[in-house]
Amino acid sequence: MQAPYDDRASLSKAAAGVDGVFMLTTPVGGIENEIEQGFVQASAYADAKVPHIVFSSVGSANLKTGIPHFESKFRVEQQLAVLDLPHTISAPTYFMENSLFPDTVKAIASGTLGIAMPAGTSLQMQSVSDIGEFAASLFERRSDVIGKRFDLAADEVSGTEMADILGRITGKQVVFQELSPDMFRPQMEDMALMFEWFERVGYIADITQLRAKFQDVPRTRFEDWAKSQKWN
Repeated sequence: MQAPYDDRASLSKAAAGVDGVFMLTTPVGGIENEIEQGFVQASAYADAKVPHIVFSSVGSANLKTGIPHFESKFRVEQQLAVLDLPHTISAPTYFMENSLFPDTVKAIASGTLGIAMPAGTSLQMQSVSDIGEFAASLFERRSDVIGKRFDLAADEVSGTEMADILGRITGKQVVFQELSPDMFRPQMEDMALMFEWFERVGYIADITQLRAKFQDVPRTRFEDWAKSQKWN
């Protein structure tokens, strides 16, 4: 059954009798819209008495980052707690798939990897495909993970290291280019704040602990992920 995110009654009907819900919101359409999406979903799943919700948030959203789309997801996390819903927070870090935007792929093919952060700044990251595997593991471990929050990262590499890896894989020299976060400001202040935060603070997922606790979940490193992509 399908139900729109803004229709509480339809969502509640769709969720009736399920064992769990993987809950997702998006800042596309505005931060307030994302918060509303989350609040409507939370209320609907409360109505349906869903026994376990896995909410896909973002790493460090609970640490007052000041990044709008981090703060909006944390508002949803708080609402799940206010409604006393049985839930677990899965909080991924930077997506490896962000390297697949067409302009980025084209630049890599020309020998440049541009990211709005210094070359030596380490960035924790996560493959999107592994997020689903992690969520499945959380559902299987329901009794052990309800009420807990997990920042999710599989690797941590600097801009220079990313460029070197891509160079080896593509067989051509790839040089890292430090872009300015200001390039985002005219239309995406949110992104500018995020990249500034990457340099100033950054994600703090405990990658070693995640590997030890969730040995059944694939933890794809950036180099292995990059090898599986088509860069031409």
